[in-house]
Amino acid sequence: MAQEAERLRADGVDKEVLREGSGPLPDFRDGTKATFHYRTLRCGDEERALDSSREQGKPMELIAGKKFKLPVWEAALRTMRPGERARFRCDTKHVVLYPMVSKSLRNIAAGKDPLEGQQHCCSMAQLHNHCSLGYPDLDELQKNPQPLIFDIELLKVEPPGSYQQDPWAMTDEEKLQAVPQIHKEGNELYRQGKVQEAAAKYYDAIACLKNLQMKEQPGSPDWIELDQKITPLLLNYCQCKLQCEEYYEVLDHCSSILNKYEDNVKAYFKRAKAHAAVWNVAEAQADFAKVLALDPSLRPVVSKQLKSLEARLREKDAEDKIRFKGIFSQ
Repeated sequence: MAQEAERLRADGVDKEVLREGSGPLPDFRDGTKATFHYRTLRCGDEERALDSSREQGKPMELIAGKKFKLPVWEAALRTMRPGERARFRCDTKHVVLYPMVSKSLRNIAAGKDPLEGQQHCCSMAQLHNHCSLGYPDLDELQKNPQPLIFDIELLKVEPPGSYQQDPWAMTDEEKLQAVPQIHKEGNELYRQGKVQEAAAKYYDAIACLKNLQMKEQPGSPDWIELDQKITPLLLNYCQCKLQCEEYYEVLDHCSSILNKYEDNVKAYFKRAKAHAAVWNVAEAQADFAKVLALDPSLRPVVSKQLKSLEARLREKDAEDKIRFKGIFSQ
C-alpha cells in the first residue's frame, strides 16, 4: 500500500488516512467492484463541498478496469482497505472531467437520465464546448478547473463474479444482451404489485439503451432501432408512474414518444389518464378521442375513463359550490 500511495503522490495525488481499514489490501483485478461513500471538496481554506454520496442517499459503485471517466478514483481505491477512510488531494490534471461525472451522478440521484443533455461527441469535445451542465457550480468548475479533494470511505470490495453487475458498468454488448432480462424482471415485479421496483428495472433497461443510442447518429437506422426498443420500456415505466401518481412525468414521457410516433395508442391513452388526473379536462378528452380514432375497439375502455372523469368533475363542482358558498356568505 505504501508503494501505491507513493506512486500516487509522485503523480500529484496526496493521501491522508483518516481511519485505518482492516484486513489485507484487496486485489483490484479487472472486474472487482468497490462500494464507497465520497465527498468532493474544493481546495482552499473553506474546503467548500460540491457533492456527497451520503446526501444523495446511495454509495458509489465502481468496477475496476471499466475505464471510468475519473481514473483517479480507481487509483485511490487501490490503496485502501475495507473500512478505511482517507482524503485524496488531486492535482487539476486528474479532475478536469469531474464536472461531467458529477452531473451524471446528480442526475442519477434525482431519478433522471444520466446522459440528459449530453451531446453526441467525446468527453474532451464536450469539455471544450463549454456548454452549460445545468448546475452553476459545475459550470464554474468546468470553466476554471482546479484541484479537488475526495474524502472516500471504502465500504466493501467484491471480486469478479460475486455480484450482479449494474447496467452502467456493462460493456455495450453486455448492455444489449441484458435488456431483455431486465425487462422481464420488471414485468414480473409489476405483476407482483411491486410497482416502484418494476419502475427501477424499466429505468435500468432504458438507461442501457440510451447509452448505446448516444453513440449513434440521431435518425440513423441503428438509432431508430434502439429508439423502438426504448419506447415500450418507457411506456411500461409510465404505467408505473401513473400508479405512483407521478402524473407530470407521465405527461413529459408520453409527449416525447408522440413527438416521434404520432400513432402510438398506448402513449395517447396513458397521457390522457395523466391529463385527467391533473384536471386538464380538454387535453384528456382530446387524447381519448385520438385513442378511439386510432383503435375503435378500445371504445368500452375509453368510455369507462370518460365516465369516471365526468363523475370526478361533478364531485369537484359540488365541492367548489359548497366552498365558495361558505366564502361569500361570510
